[in-house]
Amino acid sequence: MKRIVLIGSGGSGKSTLARELGRILSIDVHHLDAIFWKPGWISTPKNEQKDVQEKLVSHTSWIIDGNYGGTIDIRLQAADTIIFFDLSRWICLIRVLKRRFQYRNMKRTDMAEGCEERISLKKSSF
Repeated sequence: MKRIVLIGSGGSGKSTLARELGRILSIDVHHLDAIFWKPGWISTPKNEQKDVQEKLVSHTSWIIDGNYGGTIDIRLQAADTIIFFDLSRWICLIRVLKRRFQYRNMKRTDMAEGCEERISLKKSSF
């Protein structure tokens, strides 16, 4: 286990397990949300996301946490271990709501600077 991908719904525990695995295995952890969101919740263009991920997966070991379906093939093809979180939507929803209130107007450790936790009433695109 030197090239690990964690995928699953928001609130499933990807970031938490990624941090713990990184600590146990002494492998660098890359949270895609922290990389691909710029201050003020501005998204990184897809071509830049692909370039960044190709550089990340070229290293000998890594843990990458995040979905980003349009570029998931880059990570999956390079991974030696894939962990898929298949939890109930209700469990994930409860965890997301808890996280949103716990970190309200604060930045989580797995998010980019300038992207404070908030509850958005906008329609999700997933």
